Amino acid sequence: MPSFASSPPPSHGFHPKSRDFKSDVCTIDVGGQLFQTTKQTLALAGPNSMLYQACEAGDEAVPFIDRDPELFAILLSLLRTGNLSSKARGIDVQDLIFEAQFYGIEDVLVASQSNPSQFEAFNLEKSLLLSLNGRDSPNCMSTTPYGSVHVAHGSKITSFDWSLRKKSTILTEFTAIDSLLSISPVIAAAGATDFSGLQILDLDKGFVRETLSWENVTRSSSTVQAIGSSPDFLFSSFESGRRNSSAIMVYDLQGGFRPVAEIGHCEVYGADLGSAIPATKLNWVPSYNLLMASGSHSGPQGVMGNIKFWDIRSGNVVWELKENVDCFADVTVMDNLSAIFKVGVNSGEVFFSDMRNMGAENSWECLGDKRKAASGKKEGVGCIIQSHNNQVFCSKGGDLELWSEVMVGSLRKTDNGTGGRVFRKNLMGREKDMGGSRITNLQFGGNKMFVTRKNQQFVEVWQSSVRGL
Repeated sequence: MPSFASSPPPSHGFHPKSRDFKSDVCTIDVGGQLFQTTKQTLALAGPNSMLYQACEAGDEAVPFIDRDPELFAILLSLLRTGNLSSKARGIDVQDLIFEAQFYGIEDVLVASQSNPSQFEAFNLEKSLLLSLNGRDSPNCMSTTPYGSVHVAHGSKITSFDWSLRKKSTILTEFTAIDSLLSISPVIAAAGATDFSGLQILDLDKGFVRETLSWENVTRSSSTVQAIGSSPDFLFSSFESGRRNSSAIMVYDLQGGFRPVAEIGHCEVYGADLGSAIPATKLNWVPSYNLLMASGSHSGPQGVMGNIKFWDIRSGNVVWELKENVDCFADVTVMDNLSAIFKVGVNSGEVFFSDMRNMGAENSWECLGDKRKAASGKKEGVGCIIQSHNNQVFCSKGGDLELWSEVMVGSLRKTDNGTGGRVFRKNLMGREKDMGGSRITNLQFGGNKMFVTRKNQQFVEVWQSSVRGL
């Protein structure tokens, strides 16, 4: 049914008989149905939108648009509220996209579907499965803030747009892609642990725009171990083909990927295997203007690793944490909570470290079972930990744990409280959505969570219930 705005309530500050109000009302005829709204509402579509232009030209005569009034009613509601109404669920998403493109308001539709504020961690449900071409399971994936996702499976990269309906696949030179980072919706950086160089790929046209390499001392090949980025820089962790040296290269994202710095150059000396552990995860921490680089190595004495925070301007380490007791199976940083979280490779338990206490000894606090944390079993192998918004997600086999900080009036240290900070674990999702094969990748984009599992040729899309198309 068409929406009419001919009688707005006086409580909005407008009088129905006011001349200013009447001059602000705009009437549009779409497919034979009249719609009334305000110029302020149509201005949200942007000055170049045909809706705003039609309204500006319609002071004397009602402009007519020969389009579907049912679709127009949904898009008009979108302009008014910023969200799609429940009526959109019965509409084919591609029809809605075409209609939004016709009116010039696709950006508004994209924003409504990728708004991070609509991500409700405690209300996530498995909503969609994205199938991949071929028989290879996903190796890695990367998302954009708009909710689109790129998935590397074998030597291929399959891209899904923000609506997750349109996909394209390209074939790369890699045997298998181990690192993937979205630079834009159509440009990505990709690397492999057995193929030299970091490639900048045009995913839309399917070609290599540029290959970035690290010139190591031995002049051997340089393979990519991890990729990260900040608003201004692209980071790549390299290891020499002989596996006896490593470094992190910093490239200018705004200056054509020009190399601007080399940090963390390490060499293996003798039998000291820990002297050149390459970073296998790179996270930018905006509030501290630091790059967190972490890496681990399994040797005769067990798993050892380190976490370093680099000031890329000076090239110095401002804080380092060496791991040799219950080394991390995976580690993440949560900037807005000033916290580092890891999952122990032996215990499989989640640990917390407050970044405001950098440099303190024994900075890790176990959030789970401390008795289990003291065991020597490798229960954390394969676990993944990622932070998003104010929550931490940790995979345990085929399940996901959700950790959140509890805000209480009188704080005290408890079994899962750390120096006055209390964290609580929740099992997430509906029971029928949980379980299955071991989770291998976990990423977030817009208002969605993307999950891949071992030996499966598709991507799970999780969204908050009652959200999205």
